Amino acid sequence: MPERADLFVVAGEPSGDRLGAALIADLRARRNLDIMGVGGDGMIGQGLDTLFPLAELSVMGVSDVVLRLPNLLRRLGQLARLIRRIRPRVVVLIDNKLFSTLLAKRLRKAGYRGAILLYVAPTVWARKPERAAQIRPLFDEVLAILPFEPEVMVRLGGPPTHYVGHPALARAASELDLETARYVALLPGSRAGELKRHLPLFAELAGRLAQRPERLLFYIPTLPHLAPNLGAAVSSWPVPVAIVTDPEERRRLESETRVAIACAGTATLELALAGVPMVITYVMDGIQSRHFERLGRPWVGLPNIVLESDVTPECVLAQADVGPVLAAAQDLLDRPSSAHAQQAAFRRLRQMMEEGRPGTPRESAADRVLMHLKDADSLS
Repeated sequence: MPERADLFVVAGEPSGDRLGAALIADLRARRNLDIMGVGGDGMIGQGLDTLFPLAELSVMGVSDVVLRLPNLLRRLGQLARLIRRIRPRVVVLIDNKLFSTLLAKRLRKAGYRGAILLYVAPTVWARKPERAAQIRPLFDEVLAILPFEPEVMVRLGGPPTHYVGHPALARAASELDLETARYVALLPGSRAGELKRHLPLFAELAGRLAQRPERLLFYIPTLPHLAPNLGAAVSSWPVPVAIVTDPEERRRLESETRVAIACAGTATLELALAGVPMVITYVMDGIQSRHFERLGRPWVGLPNIVLESDVTPECVLAQADVGPVLAAAQDLLDRPSSAHAQQAAFRRLRQMMEEGRPGTPRESAADRVLMHLKDADSLS
């Protein structure tokens, strides 16, 4: 194992691995760097010799954390000791907020003096705004993927934050002809609880939409590891549903998609940037429902949140109810003007995310990391 590194990068989820891979590729195109860390196939493909599999850090939900806590704590200690020993000049922790925060705390407590960057801001704008000030002593900078997050961090007293763009911007918007498009995209979420709550709703919805005269076709874009269970689930649905895992096939189908029904999450932003009209829905559990009401029923869809406008209909439900979701989907299918209005808003969204906001323009993640490396060079 190398005894030194300029940069230490840790990703704990597939989405973080994609960000890490793009970051490493951009950095190495500009400068010869010794990089160590943890990542998946994307980062390995950029030359990273991962210390252990990314999957060991990938957890979803409280129950998953509890079940895997001993191994998570072991890996946390291992990384903290290694970073203290090799003393990289910059550490970049990508998303995976709980693990990243715990690792940053350990490093600061142990006296690590290099720069620590958090890549992907915590959603302090959605819940627990006090977290912004709490992480300020831990991170020298946050690299945000949503254009409004730098302003939020300033207002809440968080770490210095710069907007570096969203990975979905790499995909061009689909050339979508609503008059000929026949596909309906169904995105029921990826977490076990989301799938349990949403799949029955989506099954009924697909059955109802299949009765329309257009003879609509249905597909679920998903990750490869979810495909077998989803395939088994839809086998009993009243209509055929294709399970799509290949990115190229997904992009092709998006260009022929008349409407998408999407569980609230990152997928809604990806669909918007692809120019696909949609209905956003979410079936809450009891805790989520009570919290949602306490907050005053805020927007949950990222296109609406970023544009601060009711761009897409949101059907946030305390229990599964196909009625409002079907009505919103029927409106997009029956009134082309509704779908065209969404597409116009999505073009504004893309422009904002490509450029950033006034005063907080989009910057390069690699440039921000290189700035911290340059600062470290000047102090050594």
